[in-house]
Amino acid sequence: MRIGVLTGGGDCPGLNAVIRAIVRKAERTYRDEVIGFDDGWLGVIEDRWMRLDIERVRGILPRGGTMLGTSRVQPFGVPNGVERVRQTLADNGIDAIISVGGEGTLAATAELFDCGLPVVGVPKTIDNDIEGTDLTFGFVTAVEVATEAIDRLHTTAESHNRVMVVEVMGRHTGHIATWAGIAGGAALTLVPEEPFDIDAVCRAIVRRHESGRYATIVVVAEGARPVEGTLDIGTDERDQFGHVKLGGIANIVAAEIGRRTGIDTKVTILGHVQRGGTPSAFDRVLCSWLGVAAVDAVHDGAFGMMMSLRGGLIARVPLADIKGKVRVVDPVLLDAAKVFFA
Repeated sequence: MRIGVLTGGGDCPGLNAVIRAIVRKAERTYRDEVIGFDDGWLGVIEDRWMRLDIERVRGILPRGGTMLGTSRVQPFGVPNGVERVRQTLADNGIDAIISVGGEGTLAATAELFDCGLPVVGVPKTIDNDIEGTDLTFGFVTAVEVATEAIDRLHTTAESHNRVMVVEVMGRHTGHIATWAGIAGGAALTLVPEEPFDIDAVCRAIVRRHESGRYATIVVVAEGARPVEGTLDIGTDERDQFGHVKLGGIANIVAAEIGRRTGIDTKVTILGHVQRGGTPSAFDRVLCSWLGVAAVDAVHDGAFGMMMSLRGGLIARVPLADIKGKVRVVDPVLLDAAKVFFA
């Protein structure tokens, strides 16, 4: 068989590990040829690709980013995009495509399957918000990066009797914020699942500092929002793909904390550092397992399926079942987290 692979959406630690696993499984077990498309679905639309073999993917396991490049362009957003994808597959004798991506990329993959194309999905996102899988690769690495940053901020906060507001990624969900907040010993964590009351936040901080504690870490997911009508956070500006432009909520929260409490408050926005760098050992193993499973799915003709981690094992989940859904933080975990918060 001739198998195409692409990586779409935002970059994520572990993408190269998936590519490596796909190539090694395809070549060693099935004697397949693997084609890597440049820049996600855009490369398929424009018929841009490279041949991948074991020698070419050697050494990429610990590298962040993606050797194939990525973009957020989807076939349905381009004139004649689906037909151009179909033509690229026909012109190059490609029997199937393994699409590695997040919510948007997998939604497009599901729609392409509905159009009769032979596709298999592999979920990735540091946000951990894809339905149908217990964890997405890149999430554990992002949590480790955020936790290390919080650990470092504790000491400077203690030295100056400060409040440190740390903004982490999380557009629709607070998985990173919740896990990093617990792991890093944050005093408060604000997530999209539960609108926050800035008055309650400030009261908790004042109580904490009056008790003789000299450091307060507040973790804020970039998509966190206040209770309606309690705090003006500006308009919802959108990018070219229709996504609300996020980032900066920590600045608003920190300014309010400083103004209302009189306590020196500083901001750290981790931003894309959470996406970069080498994947954790856990993510390397998960990526390798998912890549191997995706090739097996292709040979089984299990098109329209997404590889997922469920109950400690790799399973196949219909892409149609996860389309348009967002996996939020379990309320049980949110309640457990509050035990450790101010």
